[in-house]
Formats: sequence, C-alpha cells, structure tokens
Amino acid sequence: MGKFDVIRPFYDTEVNEGIRSCINNPMMKAIMSFSFPDVDENVWKEQLLRTHSIRDFQCNFIYQSLKKVLEKSSEGLTTSGFDTLEKNTAYLFISNHRDIILDTSLLNVCLFDNGLVMTASAIGDNLVQKDFLKTLSKLNRNFLVQRGLSPREMLESSKLMSEYIGQLLLRENRSVWIAQREGRTKDGNDATHSGVLKMLGMGSDDKNLMNYFKRIKIVPVSISYEYDPTDALKMPQLMAEANAEKYIKDKNEDFVTLLSGIIGQKKRIHIHVGKVLNEELDQISAEFDNNNKQIQALTQVIDDSIIQSYKLWPTNYIAYDLLHKTDTYSNKYTEAEKSLFERRLEMKIDEKNDIMVEGFLSMYANPVVNIMKYQKTL
Repeated sequence: MGKFDVIRPFYDTEVNEGIRSCINNPMMKAIMSFSFPDVDENVWKEQLLRTHSIRDFQCNFIYQSLKKVLEKSSEGLTTSGFDTLEKNTAYLFISNHRDIILDTSLLNVCLFDNGLVMTASAIGDNLVQKDFLKTLSKLNRNFLVQRGLSPREMLESSKLMSEYIGQLLLRENRSVWIAQREGRTKDGNDATHSGVLKMLGMGSDDKNLMNYFKRIKIVPVSISYEYDPTDALKMPQLMAEANAEKYIKDKNEDFVTLLSGIIGQKKRIHIHVGKVLNEELDQISAEFDNNNKQIQALTQVIDDSIIQSYKLWPTNYIAYDLLHKTDTYSNKYTEAEKSLFERRLEMKIDEKNDIMVEGFLSMYANPVVNIMKYQKTL
C-alpha cells in the first residue's frame, strides 16, 4: 500500500475500473441524464467505458455537468484575475468556502477555460460516506481530509495531507485547492483558520516557513454567489449557536446540502483569483521570526485579499439595509430586486423569529460590513 493511498484520488490506471464500478448506479444515470439530456444512455455509457484518465473524465463529463448547472441554476459566472496566472504552473488556491462542491468545481471550470492547470481538491471524508460519492470524488481528483479523529490521529493525518499537497505542487506540477477553513462559512464572515496554514507548513523541509510558502505559490481566491442556494439550510446551526447550544447534524444533512448547492438558485456568481503571494511573504519573514506569528500575519494577508476582492451583489446591500433598518445602500439595488429578496426571506424562514431573521440577513450583510472596515482604513 502506497503512503498516500488512504487519501489520494485515483491514478489514471485505476480510472476505468472506478467508472465500471459505478456506471450502473442510479445516481450516475441521473447525473448523465441531467448533463446530456439529448444523448441516449447507451451512447454516454459507451463513452464512459472508453475513459482512462481523470482529465478525460473531467473534461468530457464533469465540465459539461457544471456548464449545465450554471445554465439551469444561475444567471452566469464571471471572473477576474485569471490573466495573471501562468500556464503549465501549479498553484495552491486558498479560497473562502460557501458551497461544498461548487467552490472548487467552478474554479476548475475557469482554470480549464483559461488553459491553466486544474486542481486536486480537498474534500472532507464525511461528505463521501456513500460508495458512489467516494468513487466519484476520486474520479474528479479529490483527496480526502479525514474527520472525526483523535488528537494524535489528527496530527498524523495533517502531516500526511501536508506532504501529499507538497508532492502535488512541487513534484507533480498539479495545482491544489483548499478552503481557508474547515467547513463552510455560515454567517458570511470569511476568515482563514491558522490551523489550515499550520497543516500546510508541516510539509516544509525549509527552515524558513515563508520560503516554503513562496515555493508552493499561494493564490487567494474569492468566490461570491448572489444567492446562497443553501442559505436556509444553514439556519439551524446558526440558531443553535445563537442559543449557546451544541449543534448536531442530521444523518443525511451533508448530502442534502451538497445536492441543494448544485441545483439551488444562485443567480450571478463571480470568482476572483488574487496575485501569487510573494513580496507579502518576504515582508512577514522580515518582520517576524516566530512561526506562529508568521502564520497569524499570513492569515491576515489572505483574509485581506479574499475580503477586498469579494464581489458584492444587490442581495448583500439589501440585506444590510434591512438588517440595520436604513436606506444607506438603496442606490445599489432596485425595488424589484429588494422585493425578490424579501420574498425569498419570507419563503425560506419564519419571519416571526427575530433571531432567525437576523441570522439570515447577517449572512448576506456581513460581506458589506467586512469590506467597509477596509474602506475606513484607507
């Protein structure tokens, strides 16, 4: 058994066998019928059976699926910053985390469209408990983040993952996507967890951690959805936190959230990739000689990039004005857009529950609040 076998995606030599193991699964049929509605089942099955690499699977099937998702559940995807990236170059993309599947999948659509190296992407093993989902994730170049471990096991798992990420970036020239935090943000506040950077640093063989981070070419990514397709599904956890209660997930909650993110209405979507962190790392290295302080400084640099590059939509401004009972940003949206958002609020949650209303509005309003903090310091 290879060192990384417990977490890695399929090798190309394993792809065809993986496809054959799930080609007759009802979920595979549902995905293919959605992606290729005018193609006979025998035709797409034959094409799948001739697939022998992850790239062919992604480009010929998953890419088409994502294009169909955008067509059916959004008003389009716009991008910025991709022209600053170099072809045939591996990057470590660290992004805010709003959707289980789409954050990394849509980034890969953009990378493919721009002729750039697509990513191997981290996914929690709690999200792929079903055999079909685990196989599909390995076909789509996902590597597993192991959850529910003891502290000692967590340390070992983090070291293994950091070494694997280092191998992908530095030896295989494979880009990597990882979220800035464990789990999606529920309240609209995008914040990088220092634990993610500490994990990445475990793979370093360089005495100066910032030198290692320069070698792996960190690129902050900011993803924003005009409508969060899972906004209402985030409310139970926010309510529990508001009441100082421990939140326990339902058995199929992750799967329901995963599906809702894919098929739910998103309206417009924007992805911005920042510039490779370089001078910033030199500055951190010169200012701090303690690894922990360096990592804290780096989390702030990544947050600065993600928050300031976040595309604000009318929904964000509407939520801010409703939450604060003001018309501060009324020039940023139309009455029709406001009515549509209020209708969504009315349909999704109990408007008589003040805590729930505040949580729902804050989810959309907080990106406005966070960007305002930067504007005040300019």
